[in-house]
Amino acid sequence: MPDDVLYRKSYLGRISELRPMALPAANSYFQYEKEAFASGLIPRKTKELIAVAAAHITGCPYCIDVHVAKYKKLGGTMEEIMEAVMVASAVNAGAALAHAVNALNAYEQN
Repeated sequence: MPDDVLYRKSYLGRISELRPMALPAANSYFQYEKEAFASGLIPRKTKELIAVAAAHITGCPYCIDVHVAKYKKLGGTMEEIMEAVMVASAVNAGAALAHAVNALNAYEQN
């Protein structure tokens, strides 16, 4: 395992040190996360794939590590991950293009 992945895993392990510093909010967050990822209308495996794609948009290497590992344990493939990342990339690029209307409006107003 590369050193950067080991570092991120050790880094994430310190979250437990933060929890007592804001216990009510932290407990609420972790309960929310548990409920959000529980199987419902969308199976847990699909939710993890969504999380992998979202983690690539937010650029969080910790989230990428955690959710890729969970997705793999649920039987997900690297090919599925790459397809989801490509969809996320297309949506992100589309958002940048859509926001260009703001530049057009600003240009015309100045």
